[in-house]
Amino acid sequence: MVERMRQMERIACLGGGHGLFSTLRASRQVADHVTAIVTVADDGGSSGRMRREFGSLPPGDLRMALAALTKDSERGRLWEELLQHRFGGNGALKGHAVGNFLITGLSQVMGDDIAALDEIGRLLGIKGRVVPMSPEPLDLEAEVLGLEEDPREVIAVRGQVAVASTLGEVRRVRLIPTDPPAADPAVEAIHRADVVTLGPGSWFSSVIPHVLVPGIVDALNTTAATKVMIMNLVSEPGETSHMSMEHHIHMIRQHCPSLTIDVIVVDLSTMPGAAVRRHVERAAATLGARVIYRDVREDDNRGRWTDRHMPDKLAAVLSEIAACPHADVAELRNIPPEY
Repeated sequence: MVERMRQMERIACLGGGHGLFSTLRASRQVADHVTAIVTVADDGGSSGRMRREFGSLPPGDLRMALAALTKDSERGRLWEELLQHRFGGNGALKGHAVGNFLITGLSQVMGDDIAALDEIGRLLGIKGRVVPMSPEPLDLEAEVLGLEEDPREVIAVRGQVAVASTLGEVRRVRLIPTDPPAADPAVEAIHRADVVTLGPGSWFSSVIPHVLVPGIVDALNTTAATKVMIMNLVSEPGETSHMSMEHHIHMIRQHCPSLTIDVIVVDLSTMPGAAVRRHVERAAATLGARVIYRDVREDDNRGRWTDRHMPDKLAAVLSEIAACPHADVAELRNIPPEY
């Protein structure tokens, strides 16, 4: 089945964390070469500790992307488990992931973060690359409402972890520095891809940061690839609590008015009623996008939905999109509303 679905040579996936992990697991089934383009603003946990001590790129999301692209074999699964393994105990190493040490250590030895990631990719035998969206670590700052007695007062919240866990309403985010460079391999991957994906993931801390990097936006707006935005299945506590799907799309537009997208994938189980669906599709149209509704949600084998995308289902949708000529994406068949 995997071979029958294989439709494209190259795919580039933008994101971070668990959302990017699922997209990469899907993409490796349908593309000969997968490039993960990863956010570099993480400041929590093991990544934050290593970033503060060494001034390095936060390795956590890079590690997860490498793990997602390991081979589906006994050896590949062993490497994945090792990369993701966290030390226990009560000492200084508690909570650190082995893969974080590998990335940071090899970067120091080679003097080049991207060269180190490529070398680890060769060691793991992955068919693709993992690259940062920017060659330097970045900070995230958000404008947040609802944290003070006056609910209209805007408070600046700094740090990816603080933004992701805020109890207030995030109105806008920015990167520090505000005009960061894009990593050259990331720009090249977007230009060479047949399909580029954005999302799913933490909207303000893993997805939107990509469209705040001018070089990434320029590449997205000039690539010949089909650009696909994959919507989240649920709102996240804190960061996007009570945000509608329409609002998610408007947030992309607000942060990057020049961005265009070709296709937006919405899971069937989250498909709203006809009236709300029209609002979602109007929001998508501001990005130049067509909304398609597909079954991409994982279940627990007991008929109950989870909050994760199922890689096999997502792979089939990406294959379907890749098989459609870029100029004809508006003709993609849609699932009837009464599904």
